[in-house]
Amino acid sequence: MTSGGVAWPRSAGPLELRPPTSADLDGVLAWRNRPEVTRWLLRTTVDPEAFRRAWLDSVADPEQQAVVAVLDGLVIGTGSLEIRDGMGQFDGDAWRRAEGLLGYLVDPAHAGNGHATRIAGALLDVAFIELGLHRVTAGCFADNVASWRVMEKLGMRREQHGVQDSWHAELGWVDGYTYGILADEWAPTSATASVPVPGSS
Repeated sequence: MTSGGVAWPRSAGPLELRPPTSADLDGVLAWRNRPEVTRWLLRTTVDPEAFRRAWLDSVADPEQQAVVAVLDGLVIGTGSLEIRDGMGQFDGDAWRRAEGLLGYLVDPAHAGNGHATRIAGALLDVAFIELGLHRVTAGCFADNVASWRVMEKLGMRREQHGVQDSWHAELGWVDGYTYGILADEWAPTSATASVPVPGSS
């Protein structure tokens, strides 16, 4: 199938990335609301029905590339790329749909195996190679070492250290990081490249 002009499913190492189905989201919800996951998210516990509806609605939204990551038939992660207008003067059209906001999440039972890097790398491929975006950003709590290491592994630079810019339900005000990368800086490797599955369209 295609979503916003991008062909899915596609492989990213051992993972298959594809737009979510309702059954896929049941798999995500089995681990999404666990404390070890929600501690790192701006939106902590989610209502299952609202969560499912938002992800399924994203499949038909040309400004969203939202996928689940499947390993041996099991949904072990999610990824998202939200397409946005760039910031700046409004002369011309170069700023329209020029930027992406990247997100990724992995089931804690499958963390530490490079899956977040594969998901994020595949979405950067989509952003720069297929959608022609100018720039992609992503953010995390400063204490989320695993997340910012993924971004740095992919060549993203730390562009902002926001001091106590993020409210955390358990910790109060905490620091946050913002990372960014430009199209001409993206250099996919064999570990991050994604390949459309033959026959998908």
